[in-house]
Amino acid sequence: MKASRKIFIILMAAFCSAAIFIACSKDKSDVSAVPAGQQRVSLYLSDDPALFDKVLIDIQSVKVLVDTSSADSLDHRHHDRDCDDGRDTSVIWQDLAIRPGVYDLLTLRNGADTLLAAGNIPQGKIKRIKITLGANNSLVKDSVSYPLHLMRGDSVITLKLYGHEFDEYLTGQLQLWLDFNVGKSIIKVRNGEFYLKPFIRMFIMKATGAIEGKITPWDAYAVVSVYNAKDTAYAIPFRDGKFKVRGLAPGSYTVFVNASNGYQDTTITDVTVNAREETELPKIELHK
Repeated sequence: MKASRKIFIILMAAFCSAAIFIACSKDKSDVSAVPAGQQRVSLYLSDDPALFDKVLIDIQSVKVLVDTSSADSLDHRHHDRDCDDGRDTSVIWQDLAIRPGVYDLLTLRNGADTLLAAGNIPQGKIKRIKITLGANNSLVKDSVSYPLHLMRGDSVITLKLYGHEFDEYLTGQLQLWLDFNVGKSIIKVRNGEFYLKPFIRMFIMKATGAIEGKITPWDAYAVVSVYNAKDTAYAIPFRDGKFKVRGLAPGSYTVFVNASNGYQDTTITDVTVNAREETELPKIELHK
């Protein structure tokens, strides 16, 4: 019996060692999987929320414009347009892999995100990101669903870049976060009629920081504003009171908690944000 147990333990140890070796080998193969002459791009989608139950955005495709020339920047002929007229073969559009369909932006708040698009593309500077929207856009407010109309020409979102926005976290592997600001993107023209004019800001983790905390009680329905002279961001805490605002440039911020249901607002000043760090606030307890 003891001999059998000993053999079993030896076999399990060998199995675990093999599993660790395979996992490490897989990690290394993933890192080196980018073919020569290419780079891997990953775009993550997150949300800067607003007071809706759901915001459902139909995303159909994502592509990037790559300048494969050795020049540090596009010439004047390419600077102010999408550069897709085919006259310059060194400036090319590349499709990224994506799961087409409807994304609920409000599930991507308080530090949550999702991998929106990824793929291997030729080496070069990325000058544009183009996101094509479908027609199945809507929002839910107070449990009632409303169509979310697109402004004329806004079915394609084009983000202009200068070629240095991405974080090269590993050799040949780039990542960037797209923060969809719902509050600035949805325009209410009349009761029950809403339009979408997308407003997206970009950030990378190594150049920005975050502010997080917890607010109680839940029935204060708090809305958090984090701001300074240069930037403003928002958060709506989860039911457990936790919130997080990411993508903040290093600096000093004011945190304003707008409370409802008879609870008093709260303001916290001189909150310092450092790159690569998450500043945690003391628990905020609201009172009537």
